[in-house]
Amino acid sequence: METREYTAIDIGQKLSLVDEQWSPRVVAEMNDYQFKVVKLKGEFVWHDHPDTDETFIVIKGNVRIDFRDGAVHLAAGQMYVVPKGVEHKPYAEEEAEVMLIEPRGVLNTGNAGGERTALNDVWV
Repeated sequence: METREYTAIDIGQKLSLVDEQWSPRVVAEMNDYQFKVVKLKGEFVWHDHPDTDETFIVIKGNVRIDFRDGAVHLAAGQMYVVPKGVEHKPYAEEEAEVMLIEPRGVLNTGNAGGERTALNDVWV
């Protein structure tokens, strides 16, 4: 019989280990989905994820997700699901702490690429 370890994941503690902004770090997996923590500040790049939705849950701070035809404003404790294929650009005036939920292997910049593309599957 396999021995299990029952340990809670402390999201605040995991975020304290993240130094770099716009670099999501995996804290858990459920089936093929990853739960990632990330610190955001300033503007990101326009991008989309053609094959999957992307969930943003704001832990601390405020985040605006711009769309070509509008925006959604999120405060701590709020979440939003960006539908697959919808072009978006996250923005945070002050540093914000966010949890992302998306399938394993999804790049943070989608197909846009560029210098903001973070390494994938980096655990913290």
